[in-house]
Amino acid sequence: MSGSAFDVLARIRANRAAPEPVGERCEMCSETIADEHQHVVNVEGRQLMCVCRGCYLLFTDTDAELRYRAVPDRYLAFPDFAFDRRRWEALQIPVGLAFFFHNSALDRTVGFYPGPAGATESLLDLESWDEIVRDNPVLKEMEADTQALLVNRVKGEREYYLVPIDECYRLVGLIRAYWHGLSGGAEVWDEIEKFFAELKEKSGVTGKARHA
Repeated sequence: MSGSAFDVLARIRANRAAPEPVGERCEMCSETIADEHQHVVNVEGRQLMCVCRGCYLLFTDTDAELRYRAVPDRYLAFPDFAFDRRRWEALQIPVGLAFFFHNSALDRTVGFYPGPAGATESLLDLESWDEIVRDNPVLKEMEADTQALLVNRVKGEREYYLVPIDECYRLVGLIRAYWHGLSGGAEVWDEIEKFFAELKEKSGVTGKARHA
């Protein structure tokens, strides 16, 4: 018998195919997807799912009654948004960041604000929200479950964006990851500033408008 056991093992190892790199996979078909990928919302379970392009396209029909809905890649900034301090206080949100979207499973608009423990649902005053929509009819174009109004009133900012819902949860995750101590620390506020700078760029914002 020629060769040792070590020679045999060496030949077996050499003939094996290299293992496929481990990466993120589509949560529907298990196809490998890139770090930059798209999402769909599980409407009933209120869950974001990472998907490949093919699976994403299956759920882009906004008129169909689907269990899953594709999150659109749409960004709008509202520099002249009618949203004064009285309206903000009526929503009873204790921080300067919040997002609002229509939950089709509940058939109503819901509001959340991010914090170190995650996203907390606000006790949204629906009459106040209806008043906001009347004064800002562009909100009627907001697609249920997949788009949100994101509000930034931190440190004197008055910024209002229509964004994909996954951006809101990206902000929530960012705050959870970088928050330290009672006030959050300088690092988390730097990250929040970077986040909104990116939104400005995606929304094509060239200037800044402030309101009450």
